[in-house]
Amino acid sequence: MTNTNDTGFDYQPPANNGLDVVYSDDALLVVNKPNGLLSVPGRGNDKQDCLVSRVQVEFPDALIVHRLDMETSGLLVLARDKTTHRQLSGLFQQRAVQKRYIAVVSGVLRNTTGSIDLPLICDWPNRPRQKVDHQQGKPSRTLFTVLGAGIDAYSTRVELIPETGRSHQLRVHMQSLGHPVLGDRFYADEQARAKSPRLLLHAMSLTFMHPVSARPLRFISEAPF
Repeated sequence: MTNTNDTGFDYQPPANNGLDVVYSDDALLVVNKPNGLLSVPGRGNDKQDCLVSRVQVEFPDALIVHRLDMETSGLLVLARDKTTHRQLSGLFQQRAVQKRYIAVVSGVLRNTTGSIDLPLICDWPNRPRQKVDHQQGKPSRTLFTVLGAGIDAYSTRVELIPETGRSHQLRVHMQSLGHPVLGDRFYADEQARAKSPRLLLHAMSLTFMHPVSARPLRFISEAPF
């Protein structure tokens, strides 16, 4: 789910209309990243506008802890100091942060719940694309739950829970089921791409223990689609 610093695209970040800060204290921040904005700077002068650079204008001490794909919107956590950054990074590495996403995918899923266990690896000739590789891929697991109809009768709204954090994991896993995320320029077919001007994938929920107070935290950001 990390964002890609791909140089082979025309980067047109959304207008900077101010930060959408969901939570802030002396240790950390939680913000909503808009669709179309890089999490961190990309390669080239034209890709320096990103979520972390915008946050640091208001919070100069902010350090990004994890990333979202450029085309994915939703919740991101930033630390306010190096100690908290190390602790939060440890929570993500230990899979002690529960992440939930909302997506609208092509077609109607046969099963209302399930898991996808398919190993993933970078498709180097076509990077930043990823692919399923049963010989060399890294173990990857996604849980899904059907929530209802999508934007029309031929799409489905689903909740996705990544139990691992591979790049493009949710997008590749749903495509592997034959249900690519609508608007996905990398993995969807032409018909599914044409159904939405943006990728219909949103980081909706984050749950973890506060690294300083040990208080349980849960943040929700409703999908804008």
